[in-house]
Amino acid sequence: MTAADTRAEDLLRALAPQVLGALMRRYDDFAAAEDAVQEALIAAAGQWPRDGVPDYPRGWLIQVASRRMTDQLRNEQARRRREDLVATQPPSDAVVPDTDDTLVVLFMCCHPALKPAAAIALTLRAVGGLTTAEIATAFLIPEATMAQRISRAKQKIKSSGLPFQLPTDAEHPARLRTVLHVLYLIFNEGHTASAGAALHRVELSAEAIRLARAVRRLLPDDSEVAGLLALMLLTDARRPARTRADGTLVPLAEQDRSRWDPALIAEGVALITETLPKGPVGPYQVQAAINAVHDEAADASETDWPQILALYGVLESLTDNPMVTLNQAIATAMVHGPARGLALLETLTDRLANHHRLHAVRAHLLEMAGDHEAAVAQYRLAANRTTSVPERHYLMHRAAQLSP
Repeated sequence: MTAADTRAEDLLRALAPQVLGALMRRYDDFAAAEDAVQEALIAAAGQWPRDGVPDYPRGWLIQVASRRMTDQLRNEQARRRREDLVATQPPSDAVVPDTDDTLVVLFMCCHPALKPAAAIALTLRAVGGLTTAEIATAFLIPEATMAQRISRAKQKIKSSGLPFQLPTDAEHPARLRTVLHVLYLIFNEGHTASAGAALHRVELSAEAIRLARAVRRLLPDDSEVAGLLALMLLTDARRPARTRADGTLVPLAEQDRSRWDPALIAEGVALITETLPKGPVGPYQVQAAINAVHDEAADASETDWPQILALYGVLESLTDNPMVTLNQAIATAMVHGPARGLALLETLTDRLANHHRLHAVRAHLLEMAGDHEAAVAQYRLAANRTTSVPERHYLMHRAAQLSP
């Protein structure tokens, strides 16, 4: 891919939600508008690298998408009433207000009525500008399955009668939490893929960071938006050192920190340092602060584990998430010894009984305590329960190293 192709692709992804917003304001039909935008994006992806980006790319996309949508409406006999409505609208090449509806589209795609998997898929397509095939590839499922998931999500939004507007002041906090949660899930899947041969899905983590930056530009005073972006940056900074040349996983304590991205670390630390004093403090800010402590340690032995443990205590008071307690157990073991960490893990037996990470952490703490036989059993159990190939290989390797 040439530099021109990359620039065109980046521009298309940035303009996708704006074009969708313009069509929504004109036609008030999310499903049809989203399909038309996808067709316009595909047309631009084929034409712009060859002919050059038009002088007014947003207007070009709106014009092409409007024509596609008009054609769709005319070809559907069951929508004659909508066709009459379209006929009364301004022609497709009319001037469209230069309004950035990215945030409105994002709130719509992350509607609380949608399940997380559906919200993620719809967000990546409608806001991220990814094709259905690209999303399906990232999540290792057939394109037809992903298409059905997106179609059901669009129909659910349509049947909800949700108006195309920002949520009210009363709705805003809960709806924004959903938006941030969806972006967080997208990033996590990119940072550590839940299945498959690759540890990372770089396109997903990069897209989550891009969208978080966009939300940050639109909501510059929201501390949790800043916290989420800082968390992503500080976490992604370590990605180059998380795998060896052969793709095998490298745990945090063994990573070559010279391979960490200093620019991302500096940006993330500056962002969370600026944001924390402003308050109110939320879970993403605390997680960002924890990652900042990790990233600022020149060596694993210099990690300020007492500070991390204190931050996990704050985080646990803000969210009832067993994964927080799981990570708190590691910090507890680093400060107070593995026995205390193992005792804390016992409180998670019911909630994470079948999750591979519970067994992996227990194995690590048992190894710290010198009980290698029990650690091997837990490493093998964790390996059998993960669907990530790199994680499975790492866990089996740890078990083999400890076996007599």
